[in-house]
Amino acid sequence: MKKSNLALMLLLAIGINLYAQHRGNYNQITQDISRQNILTSGNAQIYNPTVQQQINKTLHPSNILTIDVKALQNTGATTYTALFNVSQIGPSAEKTNQLMKERMDNIKNRLNAIGITQKDIAIDVISFIPIYEVEVTKKLFSKTYTEVPKGFELQQNIHIQFTNTNQFESILGACAQSEVYNLVKVDYYIENIQEVYKNLQDQLLKLIEDKKTYYKVLGFDMSQYNVAIADDKYCYFPKDFYQSYQAYNSTSVEALDKNKGVTVAKKQTSYYYQPLTYENYDVVINPSILEPVVQIGMNIKLVFTPKPKEKKERPITKTEIDHKYYVISPNGTIDVKELNTKN
Repeated sequence: MKKSNLALMLLLAIGINLYAQHRGNYNQITQDISRQNILTSGNAQIYNPTVQQQINKTLHPSNILTIDVKALQNTGATTYTALFNVSQIGPSAEKTNQLMKERMDNIKNRLNAIGITQKDIAIDVISFIPIYEVEVTKKLFSKTYTEVPKGFELQQNIHIQFTNTNQFESILGACAQSEVYNLVKVDYYIENIQEVYKNLQDQLLKLIEDKKTYYKVLGFDMSQYNVAIADDKYCYFPKDFYQSYQAYNSTSVEALDKNKGVTVAKKQTSYYYQPLTYENYDVVINPSILEPVVQIGMNIKLVFTPKPKEKKERPITKTEIDHKYYVISPNGTIDVKELNTKN
């Protein structure tokens, strides 16, 4: 009996471990689904109401045609620039500057060993200020507090440009050996961004032509429609899509067995890269990504409205009447006269 219980506990532990590996530490709030309800017809909960609404959406026919197409391209950066902040304190201005120079030279030498040369490194001086302390001077009946220079603080930013993400680990190591740990940010740059936009535009134009052909097959004469257009393009970098989370909270089973209070450990805030999803796009170029990328998109929307029917003007007919006047003389004779009324 003990062996069977032990085997059952091992199976449960393995199952929980596999679930944790598949799910990860990200604690996403989801609805609980009862397996019994799923097996019972007509009693299952809706897991994603938004998806259900999209599936059961009612269509409303109209004689106004709309073509709304969206394209997205995942593009790796051509170059990267890592920015580190370096702070140095010294007893004098000369000594502070000397210590900073030694640290920077050591970083440059280590970077040069991994193929990052002097032209890929730039130094940006942020501040160089004295540090003061309060000096107390005691007199017979009073004290005097005076600020006097104690040392100097020099802050610089070092910009390091590289072309391969595999170099970043070596860059971190080179900076850490000189006690530089403050990584401010990493910028992504694309040299051929206009080519990317041109590629997206070509993809959307092909899709628009396919949509027009589709409407023609349905019996719509596109030449009988007026068209209105709106378009947009955008570019998002990885720094715009990092989100934070905390690991899933857990309790100590061992503490419960000993009938002791449960101490909840403080969970560290972590960050993960969450790029744009693809469900709203008609065309996605390079959809499968391994590392953070630059996401470039373009939207084109066309609205076709029926042209107003031309009103045919009715011809205006003029009836000309010849007016005749009769002149009767005193002797009884009648003289017919025609007058010209066209002038």
